[in-house]
Amino acid sequence: MKFFDSHAHIDDGRLDNKYLAKNLKDAGIGGVVIPGVDRKGWKRILEMAEEEEIFYPTVGIHPSEVSDTPWEALEEMEELIKNNPQIVAVGEIGLDLHWRKDNIDLQRDWFKAQMELAKKYKLPIIIHDREANSQVYDLINEVDPYETGVIMHCYSGHVPLARAYVEKGAYISLAGPVTFLNARVPKEVAAVVPIDRLLIETDSPYLTPHPFRGKKNDPSYVRYVAQEIADIRGLSLEEVAKVTFDNALRVFKI
Repeated sequence: MKFFDSHAHIDDGRLDNKYLAKNLKDAGIGGVVIPGVDRKGWKRILEMAEEEEIFYPTVGIHPSEVSDTPWEALEEMEELIKNNPQIVAVGEIGLDLHWRKDNIDLQRDWFKAQMELAKKYKLPIIIHDREANSQVYDLINEVDPYETGVIMHCYSGHVPLARAYVEKGAYISLAGPVTFLNARVPKEVAAVVPIDRLLIETDSPYLTPHPFRGKKNDPSYVRYVAQEIADIRGLSLEEVAKVTFDNALRVFKI
């Protein structure tokens, strides 16, 4: 039984070590997508993917980074995509209104530009949506990148919005919060999203699942996300692991 962690920041200094890949393989991890969040991190992510076959890189500018990122970074991103076929997605991109609202226009511009770039190169997009549900939904529909793939990372919205995304062809990725004892909405989402549209992730080193909350997260904990989904849906852990693994291979074209 193997698991695919569709989103883990293993380039983070708290996780980046020479034993990580071996430990993950020993834990049954067969694939990990490492999302790009800023310009300075792209090189390291690509290097990690070159070193280990289970690591898959992406490039992107996170909404929290847009104010500190010059527009020429978009050209650099395009060059990396053209010259590095191992890049499996554009992301982590989107809108974040939790920390800042004053730069929303710049966030929107970067989000749209990166979606257009992904469409141009037929790459899926990994979406960050924090306290911006309606704006993110409207912008995605405006650009319409569904044909090349949309992944709603660490989905935190309600069931009707999840259904709307799935109807358009998006994938819903669930993380540690689905295991939290008081997490009613993520559990409802896990129960109703078609299994062929579900992904699992850790968002390491953040959002460690129950019963390990408070500890540093890593991709080996993705099995607890899968187990929670299995329990909610009345499936075996093996079934959830296989289907979400296959879903990841399909959307990332691996």
